[in-house]
Amino acid sequence: MRRWNGWGEESIEMELGAEARAFLAQRVGKGTPPSDASFEQACAALPPGRLPAHPLIDASAPTRVLHALGQSLPDWLRLRHGRIGKAPDGVAFPESAEQVRELLDFAALCRADVIPYGGGTSVAGHLEVGEATRPVLSIDMRRMRALLSLDREAQLASFCAGVAGPDLEAQLRAHGYTLGHFPQSFEYSTLGGWVATRSSGQQSLRYGRIEQLFAGGRVETPVGTLEIPTFPASAAGIDLREMVLGSEGRLGILTHATVRVSPLPEHEAFHAVFFPDWTQSVAAVRGIAQARLPLSMLRLSNGLETATMLTLAGHPRQVGIMERYLRWRGCGEGKCMMLVGVSGARRQCRQALDAALALARVRGGVHMGRMLGERWRRNRFRSVYLRNAAWAHGYAIDTVETALDWPRVTPAMEAIEQAAAHALEPFGEKVHAYTHLSHLYPQGASVYSTFVFRLDGDYGVNLARWRQLKDRVSDAIVANGGTISHQHGVGTDHAPWLAAEKGELGLSAMATLFRHFDPDRRMNPGKLVNR
Repeated sequence: MRRWNGWGEESIEMELGAEARAFLAQRVGKGTPPSDASFEQACAALPPGRLPAHPLIDASAPTRVLHALGQSLPDWLRLRHGRIGKAPDGVAFPESAEQVRELLDFAALCRADVIPYGGGTSVAGHLEVGEATRPVLSIDMRRMRALLSLDREAQLASFCAGVAGPDLEAQLRAHGYTLGHFPQSFEYSTLGGWVATRSSGQQSLRYGRIEQLFAGGRVETPVGTLEIPTFPASAAGIDLREMVLGSEGRLGILTHATVRVSPLPEHEAFHAVFFPDWTQSVAAVRGIAQARLPLSMLRLSNGLETATMLTLAGHPRQVGIMERYLRWRGCGEGKCMMLVGVSGARRQCRQALDAALALARVRGGVHMGRMLGERWRRNRFRSVYLRNAAWAHGYAIDTVETALDWPRVTPAMEAIEQAAAHALEPFGEKVHAYTHLSHLYPQGASVYSTFVFRLDGDYGVNLARWRQLKDRVSDAIVANGGTISHQHGVGTDHAPWLAAEKGELGLSAMATLFRHFDPDRRMNPGKLVNR
């Protein structure tokens, strides 16, 4: 059973061992395990729903609580402290585009707002009901998960947009194909959610971000159905796909999506390389990215993240042996770990890996083989369970991510970590911050920073700490010329910083587009552009 107030399945636990707890206590102080509200308490606090009865809508309190929030830290705080606040008045479970159309018409008749719901994995406030006075209908798309067609000649697959990552890949794998889109939320997030938030998968270097994979589809909007045909390319005006990509449910609900798929790779492997310091490592990954080698993944952890991950991994004896060897090879304190992935034909993978390792050696890189890379692959969707383990010991974990051109990458990373380090000084608290480059491009890179700080027993104090931290690091991102989101979308949490990127004219253009498809402003109001 899936957790109602945390990440993932209740049966899956990641232990925060004694060494990891001692490390965090040394960095930010000893945590105090919190006391969480029960699911029954959260349900009892909800007022009755305000929607008329409908055969597709469940208005029970348990279902409404389960659809009230996502996975952002403010969402967790509300769930864990039993402060659900406003929740959807009902949740619908359509099984066809025709039923989605029926529900949108029903919402218009009832003068209700609509929040599309995919996997519930948003970390940016996309599912928040907000302060709307109108009734709210959540439309859960997860029953719409079928593979509708597979065109082997064009390598196109059409799905119902509520399909979650594992189900999508299983259906394709049965025919010898893969989409290759593996965000960390892969186990629960949906194809429609990936499109609506412009998602990026961990192996996007080979397969592309979702905007390269999304070929066309069907959107049900309040004013009608938008059909987007597939073309390999088109110069016929504005690309309609771009109106849907990143729209975060503001113009309608994506019911079907056609995506570009690839044959299953003959070979796939992940290798680890260590560098003496950040300067050498970032020069190496930039060189590899700009060589445009046919790799599937590059990921670079800075010195703080490398040290943190090796500590949290456990196995101190094996890690100690490896670190002694790395010191002998010139990679001591401050060392940085790069993960490099290859996917495809075996011969092509070998050539690409050899070329990448040769470029790494020029910068002092030490190849440590596949052990650490394969460990990362096995745990790639489970590391997020550390949020549950950390919470149980009195620590909160949050993240921000951005993308910048290469000259700005290191200054932005340093500014973000510095902003985080001092953010909670007014509370007398410390923050442990560390960073990796999660996606590499010839032009630049994404910068993904993680923050760990202590929880307080009071909801208001915890929320104030998060707000202070979020404001400081987001200000640092914008001040250093970064986008406010590389892969998580905008929602409500990132909206205050969107104007720095889009400008007033750009924001107005987006708002006008949404009003064209949703003149009554009922689709996910307040998200992305609050107008």
